[in-house]
Amino acid sequence: MDSVMFPKNVLVPIQNYLTSKEKQLKERKKSLQAEDPFSDPDRLNDNAAVDTEAAEQFGHERIEAIRREVDKALINVRKALTKIKLGKYGACEGCGKMIDTDRLAVDPTARFCMQCQKKKNAVIN
Repeated sequence: MDSVMFPKNVLVPIQNYLTSKEKQLKERKKSLQAEDPFSDPDRLNDNAAVDTEAAEQFGHERIEAIRREVDKALINVRKALTKIKLGKYGACEGCGKMIDTDRLAVDPTARFCMQCQKKKNAVIN
């Protein structure tokens, strides 16, 4: 495994960006909760028409799908922040080599180099 150490002056803006992103994702999660038709406590007491019930069900499913994506993004941001603290940011979780800096510039939460990401995607598909 290659030892990867970014200089502190490179990590500080990345850490600031990720901390800001984490805050945005937490706020998005709260707003999604407010948008969820199932979060209305009066919902259980009303005798909504079938079409209203279907619309509420669809709205809930849509919010849940978005919330799952927000949760995944939040986990990735927190993992990246932890790696920065541990001095392991930029190391591929697959092979331990340095993740290309262009890849990290596009996605600061990238966990795998392109080669390992392709292998991982091949296994999933």
